[in-house]
Amino acid sequence: MTDTAQDGGGESVFTVIVAAVANLGIALAKAVAGVISGSSAMLSEAAHSVADTVTELLLLTALKRSEKPADEDHPLGYGPERYIWALLAAVATFVGGAVFSIYDGIHTLVAGEELGDPLVSYIVLAVAFVLEGFSLRTGLRQARGEAARVDASFKTYLRRTPDTAVKAVVMEDSAALVGLVLAAGGLLGGQLTGSGVWDGVASLLIGLLLLYVAWVLGRSNAELLIGRPLPKPMRERIRAELLALEHVEAVLELITLMQGPREALIAAKVDFRDASTAAQIEWACEQAEDRLRAVFPSVSRVYLDPTPGYAQRRSEGLNPWP
Repeated sequence: MTDTAQDGGGESVFTVIVAAVANLGIALAKAVAGVISGSSAMLSEAAHSVADTVTELLLLTALKRSEKPADEDHPLGYGPERYIWALLAAVATFVGGAVFSIYDGIHTLVAGEELGDPLVSYIVLAVAFVLEGFSLRTGLRQARGEAARVDASFKTYLRRTPDTAVKAVVMEDSAALVGLVLAAGGLLGGQLTGSGVWDGVASLLIGLLLLYVAWVLGRSNAELLIGRPLPKPMRERIRAELLALEHVEAVLELITLMQGPREALIAAKVDFRDASTAAQIEWACEQAEDRLRAVFPSVSRVYLDPTPGYAQRRSEGLNPWP
C-alpha cells in the first residue's frame, strides 16, 4: 500500500472516530431527554444515534480489517472486506434506527402519548445539532479533499466513491441534522397544540429518512462487493496508455476492478506485434505497468495476457483472418 493510501485510510479512521464519539454521547442525552419529555420523536432520535454509533464501530472494523496485507490465502488482499462490514453497518442503520422509529411513530399515532416538559429535549437537540454539525464538517472536509484529488465534483464523488466509510459518515450526519429538525418540529407542534400527533409524524419521518440512508448505503456496498469497474474515462485512458506502447497492436479485452478506495486491479488481453520478440513483450508488459501506475497511483495490480488477435476473433466465432 502506498503512503498516499495509508494517509487516506488514516483520515477515514479519524473521520469515523469523530462521528462515533459524537453519536455515543448524543444517544445517551437523547434517551434521557426522551424519557423526561415523553417524546416518541426524541426516543426515535436516540435510536437513530445508537444505530449511528453501531454503524461507526462496524466501519472502524471495516477500515482496520481491510488494511491487512495480501497473503497466501488471500493473494489479492483484504480490501473488499471493508464492504462486507460497511454493508452490515447499513443493515444496523435499517434495523436499529428505521424500524424502531417507524414502529414508535405508528404506536404514538395509534395509542397517543402524554407530553412532558420539552425544555430538556430542546437543550439536547441544540447541543446535538452542534456536535453533529462538527462531525459532518469533518466528513465533508475529507470528501471535498478527495473529490479535488480525483478532479471530480463533490456530488459525483459522493455518489461514486468507493470509500463508503466517508460516504456513510456524510450521509448519516446529514440525516442526523435533518432528524434533529424534525424532532424539534414534533416537540414544538405538540407543545402548541397539546396533541401527540405531531410527535408521531416526526418519528415516522425520521424512520423513513433512515430507511432511505440505509438503502443508499446498502446498495453502494453491494455494488462494490459484486465488482464495480473503474469509471469509463479512466478505462479509456488505460486503453490509450496501453495502445501507446511500442509493441502493442491492439487491446482486445480490458477488465478493471475496484478493490478498495485506493486499490484497483487491471487485466487485459493484448495483441502484440507479430514481429516482437519474447524479450520485447516482457519489457512492454513492465513498461505498461509502470506507465499505468504513474498515471493512476491507485492501481495496485496489472495483469497483461498476450493474445493473438486471430485467436481472439476465433474464440468469438468470427473470421480469424481479417
